[in-house]
Amino acid sequence: TGFDRPNLYFDVVKLETKYKAAWVARYVADHPDESGIVYCATRKTTEALTDTLNQMGNPAVAYHGGMSPDAREAAQRDFITDKVPVVVATNAFGMGIDKPNVRFVIHYNMPKDLESYYQEAGRAGRDGEPARCTLLYSGTDVRTIRFFIDKEMEADNGLPADVKAEAARKAEERLKYMTFYSTTPRCLRSFLLNYFGEAAAPRCGNCSNCRMSEQAAEEVQQQAAQAKERAAASAKRLAGARRRAADAEPLSEADEKLLAGLYALRKRLAAKQKVPAYMIFNDATLREMTQKKPLSLDELLNITGVGEKKAAHYGRDFLRIIEDAVESR
Repeated sequence: TGFDRPNLYFDVVKLETKYKAAWVARYVADHPDESGIVYCATRKTTEALTDTLNQMGNPAVAYHGGMSPDAREAAQRDFITDKVPVVVATNAFGMGIDKPNVRFVIHYNMPKDLESYYQEAGRAGRDGEPARCTLLYSGTDVRTIRFFIDKEMEADNGLPADVKAEAARKAEERLKYMTFYSTTPRCLRSFLLNYFGEAAAPRCGNCSNCRMSEQAAEEVQQQAAQAKERAAASAKRLAGARRRAADAEPLSEADEKLLAGLYALRKRLAAKQKVPAYMIFNDATLREMTQKKPLSLDELLNITGVGEKKAAHYGRDFLRIIEDAVESR
């Protein structure tokens, strides 16, 4: 049927090695009713991660080639029968395993090549239901695999030097593509299918890179919409200010004198209280006082920008200047 399995969600999580155990423990705890496989590169890591999960109350069994046949068989049986939901294993686990309800496969370490990765990740979701295939990537994984490649080159296995050199070259080439997959911003499904020689749409919509691209596009659209709203609001405020300026009647000479008196009083009060002048009353409020000429506290409270507190503090002083201006006309 080809390599494409639409029910599998592929993602890569870039993570320092020291944080990987905590990430797996949190994921398993968040999915307590799901069956899953966690692949590790070494037996030591397999045992350590299994202990961590169990200590944190997440039942798990280990499986690797260093265990006795009976122990391996018991671990496999407990996992397949759903007695234990999670198996932490090296690549020794999986051949001949056909457990249909595996909901996640996590690669704790990057495999040596895409062939291994796809085979192991493909053990998820064999029932056709949605399943997740997660690779926890760290740059140290690349160095570890290179160490094993060099070790193979140095091994005294009776192979001619040129044969070992060619094997190492091919291993490096496969590692290169595995690393590209782990770091590409492209659609992960498309990358895998292209690697295995199958055509694929540039975006699948069901991998972490596609989801991130969609999220980024949504954020850009939201930011553009917000910028448009802000621009429209600014234009509305500016138009309103222009209308108010156009509608305002020019002040008479007497009103200009009154306004100057109100400004002077505001300046004295602000200096006395050591506050900015606008904290007393703003310019628009003083202009409205000049135009409407309130003669009582009740009338003053109808002026925009005059509240009860300010009227109580400053009202009498401003009313006195307005009264003097009105009486002198």
